[in-house]
Amino acid sequence: MQRREPTKSAAAVDLGPLDDSVGYLVRRAQVAIFQRFFEQFAAAGVRPAQYSVLTVIERNPGLSQNRLAGALGIKKTNLVAMIDGLEKRGLARRMPAEHDRRSHALFLTSKGIALMARLHRLDDTLNRRLVQATGENDRRRLCEALRRIAAL
Repeated sequence: MQRREPTKSAAAVDLGPLDDSVGYLVRRAQVAIFQRFFEQFAAAGVRPAQYSVLTVIERNPGLSQNRLAGALGIKKTNLVAMIDGLEKRGLARRMPAEHDRRSHALFLTSKGIALMARLHRLDDTLNRRLVQATGENDRRRLCEALRRIAAL
């Protein structure tokens, strides 16, 4: 995987206040990280939102769809379609919630559990690349700053 360097014409463009705009820079960073994510996770056929959903289900077996949607900021209708796809792939399953039969509890299947071990290794590789680019202390500070911003 080669890193793409800006072209001379791109380097010469004056971004004005965008060069110091947190929103703009976060979006550019997200694009760069997602490009690397897609490269790393392509063989597994998993997109960033799916990895997030699978990770939260893994860490919270029996979590309701509503709580999962709220925790990840995903629209409930989008989550339903995503869970449908994960069920079709045999990675996750819905079961009636123990205390509310109208609600569904989410669980990983054995196939989903096995896949998560692989996905976590891929994510670790991606995070190591980020640490190489920023250093561990800067990565920690950036994560803390982003958590505070996300809580606004």
